[in-house]
Formats: sequence, C-alpha cells, structure tokens
Amino acid sequence: MAETAEEKRQRLIGLAKQAVSKAYSTGEHSIAQAINAYNEIEKTRNLLHERVEEWYGIYFPELTLGSAEKYTRFVLSAGSNKKQASEEKLREIFGEGSKEMLTWIRQSIGAEPEESEFKALSAIANAELELLRTEKEIDAYLKDNVPKLMPNVSYLVDYKLAAELLSKAGSLNKLAVMPSGTLQLLGAEKALFRHLRSGSKPPKYGVLFKLKEVTEADRRSRGRIARLFATKLSIAARADAISRRFIGKQLRESIDENLKRIREKEKSMPPAREQHAAGRGYGGRQRQFSRRFRGNRG
Repeated sequence: MAETAEEKRQRLIGLAKQAVSKAYSTGEHSIAQAINAYNEIEKTRNLLHERVEEWYGIYFPELTLGSAEKYTRFVLSAGSNKKQASEEKLREIFGEGSKEMLTWIRQSIGAEPEESEFKALSAIANAELELLRTEKEIDAYLKDNVPKLMPNVSYLVDYKLAAELLSKAGSLNKLAVMPSGTLQLLGAEKALFRHLRSGSKPPKYGVLFKLKEVTEADRRSRGRIARLFATKLSIAARADAISRRFIGKQLRESIDENLKRIREKEKSMPPAREQHAAGRGYGGRQRQFSRRFRGNRG
C-alpha cells in the first residue's frame, strides 16, 4: 500500500532530524562556536587592557611590561599605593624582575589615585582578568578537541588557526571539498568583494596571514607561501573528513621542502626598492594603465 502524503511528510521530517542530529554529533559546530567566542573575548580583553594601561599610566607612566596579565595584576595588588608595595608582593607577580620594579617605583613621577577612582579602575582590571581566565579555558578546550577532529590540518597549522578555518568554511565537509584557492582567501571576503567591485588589489590571503611562515616572509613571497599552505591544507582537510588517514607528516615535510626553495629564491631576488624602480619603465607604465583601464571599465 502506497504511503499517504502525511506519512511521507512524517518520514521526511524524521530523516531530517536524524541528519541534523548526526551533523551536530561530530563536535565541529561546538569547535566553531568556541573559536568565535575566543576571538571575541580576546578582542574585548585587549580593549579593556588598553583602557587599564592608559588610565593607570597617569599614576605610573614608567611602568612598561610585555605581559598584559602581569600589568593588570600589579594594578590590582599594588596600584592603590605603589610606594607601599613590598618586594615579596612584587616577587609573586614579576619573579626575578621585582628589584627592577622597586627601582621604577621609587623613581616614578606619578602620584597615587584616590580611593573612589581606584575602585572604578580595579573593576575594569578585574573584568579583564576574568575574561583572561575564560579565554584560557576555551583555549584548553580547543587544544584538546581540534586535533581529535582535524588531526592532519592541526598538524600543519596551529590548532586555533585550524579551528578558525573550520568556522569560516562552515563544516569540515565543506572545508574538505573547497578548492585550495578559496581556502587561501577564507577570512578575506571583504577585501575580495572590494576587489571585484572597485578593481582594487586582490587579497593574497585571509586568516592564513596568522601563520608565522607568512608574516615573517619577504613581502613578495607571502602570497606564494599562503598558496603553498592552502594547497596542503586542502589535502589535509580531505584526509580528515573522508579517508580518515593521517598524512600530516608527509604534508609537513613537503611544505618544509617548498619553503626552503622559496627562501633560497628570495636571496637571489633584488631588494624591493630596486624591483619597484625597474617597474617604472615603459612596461611598468603600461601595466599601471592596464590596471586603471580595468578598474574604470565598470
């Protein structure tokens, strides 16, 4: 007996529920939410720290530290009256640098904040440290779970960057079937649409700019290195989503070999200024005219 329209409807609803349940059982959507929360919290915490540093800088302008956490802990523990800070209390925060900190305190030209003002300042500092604790908890979650879901991708890049690629793609399966050129530009959507709309320079990379190999490379080689990583990450994503085989070591070795060749080529390249000057001749003017013409066509 053929099923009725209502039975067919109920069956399709049941299949849809099963598909949704299966999709969310992998944990990849939780990882995407976690990395988005991490980035938002980090941005908010940095803004709060800038406010703490600018505000307390009125009273201790000489205080310059590389660690935002140590700076904020000092403000909370000794900021109300820095002249009364003991070496023992400073040692808890700065370790061996406590003696140098005592010297800075004695030589400081700053006054001490009033009680009501310091209460408001310490509220911001406490909020910053609370966000930092939350950030560390999310980071621990990502560190434990991203390599389980994406062992190959997280072997090639930092686990937070792997999670960000997953979030930008939408799912691991979407990342796996994505062309390497699209993967390379994940996170640069605004720049890409601006290029398509106004003819501005096309972007060379998106979130892959966070790679140490890209940021530390010669400016002229960054696009090539980003393309190299995008190609290998695309293969790694397919292995994570489809074959479930670990091939990260071979991919990493291939990346290192190619990076070595790129760096050797960089040594033979002329300095950027010379290359720029070489492009000022007839060919350079012709290229500039072509770019201008293409930009004005629409």
